Amino acid sequence: MARVDNKSLGLDAPKGLAGRGRPRRDSDRFGRFTEWLARAMGTPWFIAALTVFCLLWLAWNTYLPDSWHFDSQRNGFTVLTLVLSLQASYAAPLILLAQNRQDDRDRVQIEQDRQRAERNLADTEYLAREVVALRLALRDVPTKDFIRQELRALLDELDSARDGGAEPAVDSAP
Repeated sequence: MARVDNKSLGLDAPKGLAGRGRPRRDSDRFGRFTEWLARAMGTPWFIAALTVFCLLWLAWNTYLPDSWHFDSQRNGFTVLTLVLSLQASYAAPLILLAQNRQDDRDRVQIEQDRQRAERNLADTEYLAREVVALRLALRDVPTKDFIRQELRALLDELDSARDGGAEPAVDSAP
């Protein structure tokens, strides 16, 4: 059966023809599982549970009657050693997979932080240029003291013109 793309199907086609017969898989499910396992194995509860498991194993195969033993003390608890070795042989690569995924996430986060820092720097430089432009524009704006001084000079000139009878000199220049 040929695979049919849902995008090329019309509204009258049944839903779900693409990939029929295959279950849909979440491509990231195994990665999430490895991270969960790595987090779980790094907890005090896991270490305590493993310790209790080993102690129960040793007590069962040491103190109970010989007919109940499934791992021999004479052979150095070989089955327990194999079980712990199997657990360690699976745990190490799964933990490494989880660390690789974390490294990938950290790399992406570092890149995003770098881009954000560049944007912040560009914004800061822009604002600094705007502040300098405002300061330069405000340099041409007369201050309160300058306006007072000019008004006083005009008042003095008007007073002296009234007292002397002469017309005050008015500048026609802008």
